Amino acid sequence: MDYAAIDLHKKESRIRILTEAGEVVDYRIATTREALTAVFGERAALRVLLEASTESDWVATHIESLGHEAIVADPNYAPMYGMRDRRVKTDARDTAALADACRQGTYRAVHRRSAAQRHQQWALTVRDQLVRTRTRAINASRAIVRGVGARLPPGSREHFVARLVGVELPEAVQTTLAPLCALITHTTQARGAIDQQLATHAAGDAVCRRLLTAPGIGPVTAVAFVAALDTPTRFRHASQVAQYLGLVPREYSSGERQRRGHVLRSAHPRVQMLLVQAAWRVLRSTAPAAQPLRHWGLSVAKRRGRRIAAVAVARRLARLLWAMWRDETVFRVPVTRCPMEEQDATRPLGHPMTVR
Repeated sequence: MDYAAIDLHKKESRIRILTEAGEVVDYRIATTREALTAVFGERAALRVLLEASTESDWVATHIESLGHEAIVADPNYAPMYGMRDRRVKTDARDTAALADACRQGTYRAVHRRSAAQRHQQWALTVRDQLVRTRTRAINASRAIVRGVGARLPPGSREHFVARLVGVELPEAVQTTLAPLCALITHTTQARGAIDQQLATHAAGDAVCRRLLTAPGIGPVTAVAFVAALDTPTRFRHASQVAQYLGLVPREYSSGERQRRGHVLRSAHPRVQMLLVQAAWRVLRSTAPAAQPLRHWGLSVAKRRGRRIAAVAVARRLARLLWAMWRDETVFRVPVTRCPMEEQDATRPLGHPMTVR
């Protein structure tokens, strides 16, 4: 079997092909479908290795459509680079190291998200950008209003423009704020449309419907959680899910010294943020379904503070959601509660199954 490697870049990429006869063929091409087809279209089946990057998914999909095997590898896996000297880094050296790793099997493949979940990720990304744009526009408008000695009445951000129109402002200031008002109105409407789209998707998806039965979980959080994990079989234990989402503390311990810091950097900061927000809703909720988890969170808050308790509840929510997805069940509140539940941070409250 022949092997190939691609060192991907936004404009140009390098390719190395290793044949069974020992031939080495190098290419330097534009990163386009047409150029990839020209190199791989007429060749027999290859195993092609490429690093995970922004372009890796569509490149791998296109290579597979040409009849080859595409593997997207983790660039943080050090053995993949063999004896490459990091003091001298060139695209040619990177491509050679990847080609050798492909032939020897010294790589670690990453999970490739399904097309359906990629589209949900894109919708969530657009929603985040709309929220940030509206927030910046609102903050700029408030600063201008305060600069002329006026004050806005309290209210929600969805009704910010209506509140702004009700404030008496000089005509010049109103003219200055007009583009910001139009931007706020447009982003609010666009975000509402995406929220409706996500709610419709969650209502029609069996997994999301089960996750919505958990306390504090709404359509956006459910869709984001499913899109981030893609499939529950990727993880063997609930603790791996919490670590993947960055809901465990950093730790650097050696000998007698033990150091723990803030939560890990997450591959999906959006889901991390949404689960922490859901945790705050649980801690403030009076709904009966949320009480076991809320009591446990408040017991943590007494010892460690409310902010740490919110992260702890978010971590438990992530474990519960994964267990519900894995076992294909809905959230159920136990009839009785064990007194030790408030002291055991590893047992899932409000769910009858064991989170392994």
